[in-house]
Amino acid sequence: MFHAGGDCGSTYGPKTQNEVTDKMASDFNEAVAKEIPQFCLLLGDIVYSFGEAQYYYDQFYEPYRNYPAPVLAVAGNHDGMVAPDVHTASLAAFLRNFCAETFMVTPDAGGLSRTAQIQPGVFFTFDAPFVRILAIYSNTLEDPGVIADPKIGDSQLQYLDAALKRVKTEGFTGALIIADHHPPYTASGPRHGWSVDMLSQIDAACTKAGVWPHGFLSGHAHNYQRLTRTRTADGTQIPYIVCGNSGHNAQPLTPQTNPRSNTPEPPVRAPQVIRKAQGNDDQITLENYDAAPGHFGYLRVIVNATQLRIEYHPAGDGTGVKAPDDAVTVDLATRKLTHFNANDHGWSAQARAVQALRAKG
Repeated sequence: MFHAGGDCGSTYGPKTQNEVTDKMASDFNEAVAKEIPQFCLLLGDIVYSFGEAQYYYDQFYEPYRNYPAPVLAVAGNHDGMVAPDVHTASLAAFLRNFCAETFMVTPDAGGLSRTAQIQPGVFFTFDAPFVRILAIYSNTLEDPGVIADPKIGDSQLQYLDAALKRVKTEGFTGALIIADHHPPYTASGPRHGWSVDMLSQIDAACTKAGVWPHGFLSGHAHNYQRLTRTRTADGTQIPYIVCGNSGHNAQPLTPQTNPRSNTPEPPVRAPQVIRKAQGNDDQITLENYDAAPGHFGYLRVIVNATQLRIEYHPAGDGTGVKAPDDAVTVDLATRKLTHFNANDHGWSAQARAVQALRAKG
């Protein structure tokens, strides 16, 4: 089990970040040990508005000071941005705090004891029990996400080819997740919209290897969205989850006013098909979303030998609530959405004891 969330940095002060981290920290108070998170995966934009060292204490180390597990990260566009007239390399602070050569406390931590992570770079493979995460870097443009072009080269495509081939040759049977910052699919409209070229490159790598992810996690769009991709080739289903409201300013899915008619836009209805399967096109369905102003949240990802479950937990529910507002479960063998096989926390034994007492008298 692990946490995930994107766009956790905030230039508006610590209140919204702390709402999210306090709620995540409450997940470590569990009656059953296997429900306790093992790590957190941040989905980019850890620091706004430019990913410089001076902002790491306020926007990362302080909000996560009470989070009692390792924190990993993919880099977002703001993490790689450099402010005008600032003479520092892109991603310098991110690399120091998440890709250190050894576990060390960096000066950016401001005296707090959380150590830097030792990720091998801005794209990497992370293995944990029952799950393998392929993390990629979608670069510094506001839109769209980019993982390869003539200017930056194709090293990430080479990595994806090798990583997916390894999944195939090893016969890996766990959950395969791809994670980045810019979403391949979104219902957000032109701003923070689909990264078409990036998606086609990832799809080409998956097709070449004959390996597709069980789920795709991203941030960037400042809200929560859950989309299902139903592949025409074999009918398998892949959830594409956007969680970009883990601290930064939450935004609606679409403009609230039509710019042409200057009339209010109706709210987006879900579920709805946003791309219908035609020819070789896969069907894309917006299943659910949370884009209300002031709504922040995170993902709780549960993986076992047979299932992958991704839950969305709003921070506004408070630390006393542990029921998700949305969830999806994938059967690892069939690669289709299914019902979650819930854990037994002991209530069934109590129910049997009550039934036995009633039977006696």
